[in-house]
Amino acid sequence: MLPVGYFHLVFTLPSQIADIAYQNKRVIYGLLFRASAEATLTIASDPKHLGAKIGITAVLHTWGSAMTHHPHVHMIVPGGGLAPARGEEDAGPTGTAKSETWISCRPRFFLSVRVLSRLFRRLFLEKLIAAHEAGDLRFFNEHAALAESTAFKRYLDPLRKAEWVVYAKQPFAGPDQVLAYLSRYTHRVAISNRRLVSADRQGVTFKWKDYRISGPARYKTMSLSHHEFIRRFLLHVLPKGFHRIRHYGFLANGQRTANLDQARALLDRPGHDPAADTASPDKSDELNPYPHPCPKCGGPMVVIETFGPGQIPLRPQARDPPAGKAEAA
Repeated sequence: MLPVGYFHLVFTLPSQIADIAYQNKRVIYGLLFRASAEATLTIASDPKHLGAKIGITAVLHTWGSAMTHHPHVHMIVPGGGLAPARGEEDAGPTGTAKSETWISCRPRFFLSVRVLSRLFRRLFLEKLIAAHEAGDLRFFNEHAALAESTAFKRYLDPLRKAEWVVYAKQPFAGPDQVLAYLSRYTHRVAISNRRLVSADRQGVTFKWKDYRISGPARYKTMSLSHHEFIRRFLLHVLPKGFHRIRHYGFLANGQRTANLDQARALLDRPGHDPAADTASPDKSDELNPYPHPCPKCGGPMVVIETFGPGQIPLRPQARDPPAGKAEAA
């Protein structure tokens, strides 16, 4: 891990693609990885945005909270990247220079999600059509007609103008939080034991979160028959040998160690303040808009008064009466 802030991006496939992804897991999940990584690396390397080679750790999730099929990729990205030193961009026999500069992104902002979404959509659809033309996709049941090229392109036409969901979640508070996040998903599939409420002859009951609702009402329980629970769980079993965690950019296998050593050396140079890159909710209200979240609903709690041991709280000041009542008095 590097002593910088880490950002959290999420790329989600539209439901129409998710429907055919279940019948083509290895191909479409692979395209999801490649298209999202290529889009992020391309935009980050553009001098109009960051102008650096970034590192990406991507984690595939195929489930929603209710264990339904919902393929998406979570990306964990350091807040900056490696770039050639100024004036050395064309150095070396291969036309590229050894990266000698660390470029930090703006505080609490990584890349434009709107730009990422547009490029991700284009790249994914191009790669998906190429896979169809190469005969790499299989279709069954209600999607069997999509094996024909014209029908498949017609199926994808609405997706060319639809909004594809790419969003940036609140930055991680530091490297320790990144490791804690990754550790939760290294081996877990679909549901954790702590969400299981009961299992009896009638079925299985578990906790789930309805993201369409805000506040405490979003936390619910769901009961499924044994057959339906197992069916939903098996939706998320990956093809044999498929890697759910992948690395790109300067974190790619084969060059990760050398690139990390170089990045650490650059970050340790005099004049660079690692604390300025580290997302710390204790130092920034912008990063953590709710410094005192409610333990029940997660909403903001306002500090009305602070007093020490043995001190008596002051009585709240009386508020002015409403205008109408003041006139009546």
